[in-house]
Amino acid sequence: MKKKLLFVCIENSNRSQMSQAFAKILGGEDVEAYSAGSKPSGIVNPKAIAAMKELGYDLSAHDSKSLDEVKEFAPFDAVVTMGCGDACPWMPAKRFVDWQIPDPKHMEPAQFNEVRDLIKEKVQALLSEL
Repeated sequence: MKKKLLFVCIENSNRSQMSQAFAKILGGEDVEAYSAGSKPSGIVNPKAIAAMKELGYDLSAHDSKSLDEVKEFAPFDAVVTMGCGDACPWMPAKRFVDWQIPDPKHMEPAQFNEVRDLIKEKVQALLSEL
């Protein structure tokens, strides 16, 4: 049975997008991964696209989405929130996880890639727990 995951941050342009990508990369056919924002920016950050391109993943195919656009895929096996605090709404899920990951939006590429690599580690750990 496929695991359904939802990753939520504020703008759905950096952290949640990279989390969704890593869930797809690492989980393969066993995972359905989605991402959304509590206040979506409408774009995927070019820095996130560049950081994932270095790993061979095309993030430019992703869209910045609102929670309303992904609620049809609920319930989820896990909903992971990142930095949206009280703005993170409730979604039907078996498990809720909050990751304290800094928003890399204004970081230089080296620091941005550190956040990207932290996200990869966290997604890997989550997949092994499910």
